[in-house]
Amino acid sequence: MRVFITGASGWIGTALSKELIAAGHDVVGLARSRASADKIEALGGTAVLGDMSDHDLIVSEAIKADAVAHLAFTLDFAEFEATVDNEVRLLGRIGDALADSGTAFIAASGTPILAGRLATERDHLEAAGPAGARARTANAVLALADRGIRAGLVRMPRSVHGAGDRNGLISVLVGLDRQLGTAAYVGDNRWPAVHIDDAGRLFFLALEKAPAGSVLHAVGEEGVPMRRVAEIIAAKTGLPAGPVDPAQLGAFGQLLGVDQPASAEETCALMDWKPTGPSLLEDLEAGYYTD
Repeated sequence: MRVFITGASGWIGTALSKELIAAGHDVVGLARSRASADKIEALGGTAVLGDMSDHDLIVSEAIKADAVAHLAFTLDFAEFEATVDNEVRLLGRIGDALADSGTAFIAASGTPILAGRLATERDHLEAAGPAGARARTANAVLALADRGIRAGLVRMPRSVHGAGDRNGLISVLVGLDRQLGTAAYVGDNRWPAVHIDDAGRLFFLALEKAPAGSVLHAVGEEGVPMRRVAEIIAAKTGLPAGPVDPAQLGAFGQLLGVDQPASAEETCALMDWKPTGPSLLEDLEAGYYTD
């Protein structure tokens, strides 16, 4: 199987590429720089230089592929709406190009934030809030399933953790804690989490066999208490752990300030997927985020 991956050199893209290459599949990855291309090629894949504005290139590679994994997204809050607009236009072109082909097109998204209620695969993303800000693109992906494309979503939890994570939300939280001088938490709020290896394996399974229109949750832990996260960060950094007003953390406070557990029960049954990686607290204890 030839698989085209946007974001192939990123955190989840690297994990997915390793899974695919180990299984004997051919990986072609979109790379924004020579450094990213080198990383893809070091894994055993083939790199094509371009970015999310190169619609002709992306569509051309999608046509040549047996499956497409869409993981790339440029997170620029100053240009967020323009970025989403661009992605929706691109998905429309991909729909025109792949219509009735049966090609797998699996995109990353985020688990819903439902303020204390366990989010399931049946819950819709709300258009408001940080985790639902890309609801338009998620809906555009699912719409491809009505055009003869095996399209679906793999929703990622707040923490996709593991050794080498430098840009995930836990890394951001540790950086903010250092600036604030406190290992911060808000009440008894919880985050869902998954180990990077488990996330990569689920994406691999989705490309192989997820039915059209699938919404999958890459959730290994339904709700990790963020107070415990703060306590371990405190022990590792020497900072005091304490509750904070979410407003002290700017936009990040919108994520830390909400209890948002999520389930993967339906995903595990449908995809025969069982998370086996270390927990978030185990990775924190190992010092991956504080050493």
